[in-house]
Amino acid sequence: MSTSARLPEIAGTFFKLGCTSFGGPVAHLGYFREEFVVKRGWLDDAAYADLVALCQFLPGPASSQVVFALGMRRAGLAGALVAAACFTAPSALLMILFAYRLAAMGDPGGSGWVHGLRLAAVAVVAQAVWGMGRKLCPDATRATLALVAAVAVVSAPNFKVQVAVIAAGAVAGWSIYRRAVPLPELEPVRPSRKLRWAVVALGVFLGLLIALPMLTTATGRRDFRIISDFYRAGALVFGGGHVVLPLLRAQTVPPGWISDDMFMAGYGAAQALPGPLFTFAAFLGTTMMRGPQAWLGGLGCLLAIFLPGWLLVGGVLPFWHNLRGQPWARAALRGANAAVVGVLLAALYNPVWQDSVTNAVDVLEVVVAFGLLHIWRVPAWGVVGALALLGAVLA
Repeated sequence: MSTSARLPEIAGTFFKLGCTSFGGPVAHLGYFREEFVVKRGWLDDAAYADLVALCQFLPGPASSQVVFALGMRRAGLAGALVAAACFTAPSALLMILFAYRLAAMGDPGGSGWVHGLRLAAVAVVAQAVWGMGRKLCPDATRATLALVAAVAVVSAPNFKVQVAVIAAGAVAGWSIYRRAVPLPELEPVRPSRKLRWAVVALGVFLGLLIALPMLTTATGRRDFRIISDFYRAGALVFGGGHVVLPLLRAQTVPPGWISDDMFMAGYGAAQALPGPLFTFAAFLGTTMMRGPQAWLGGLGCLLAIFLPGWLLVGGVLPFWHNLRGQPWARAALRGANAAVVGVLLAALYNPVWQDSVTNAVDVLEVVVAFGLLHIWRVPAWGVVGALALLGAVLA
């Protein structure tokens, strides 16, 4: 089957997944395996595990990067772009529409349903901290790295400190674990003729990371700064959608581009939707731009936050077999992941808990919501909807 003949199949399959993949990135990976390994036979379990390992190694939204990699494997760059667009479109469109709805209502500060969304966000982030902590900090050393990272971010809650903490975690991981990481014996693989395009993708990734802040400084334009901030968030965040919460809030709320109530309302709504959580960027861009053409701001922020992850997948994939055999890479990732847990723990305390939980009833709602998510495995969209409704009733 030719590449062009495969594109309609890719579009239909990933659009369906974009409409039905509830539950966050871990659940997405399960859906993808069932669809592409078990049902369609596009690749075997070993090849799929290799793609998942690559996307978990890189910064950015892991499940969306797996989508890009699967599309690229099936039909080259065109397949990757079609897969990414179709998987992302349903939730992105809904987030843009939600932003328009909130704009028509005005700032929702004090609304009962918004308070319910904020409490739902507390439970969702708490579940993410718990799950990631158990998986990524299984020993005392990594738990200590996470706690130190959390203290640093709570002490100085801004974007630069968060990025520096993750980088420091990677250095600490390399120093501590570089001789202790068990790795399989791998045959070196010579890069294919796709090497040239991989180098171009990595060059564009680094070039934009350097050039966008310089362009913002040179022009002083607000739209350039927003695109630069969202690109940097997508380029430097490990751990997926929940970890991007403190980074995006530090970039959008303190400058006054969006109120904290609007930010948390959008974040809470994003929990109830299928597809990638990074489509929260579409809500933020639409809300910050305002007006009839605000959707253009949503699309701009959406592209800015996803683009670095796509460039990294395209740039690293040809080298991945050799890179994953390097002890320094796995060791650094151990430390970076532990720091990510600390960053998310800090975000759970401030702003998520501090700005949302105000009385004993709120504490009770959060505890029950956490139990529904973690113990009884109720889907996030059900918990979010229930707390929003309860908030409206109580108000």
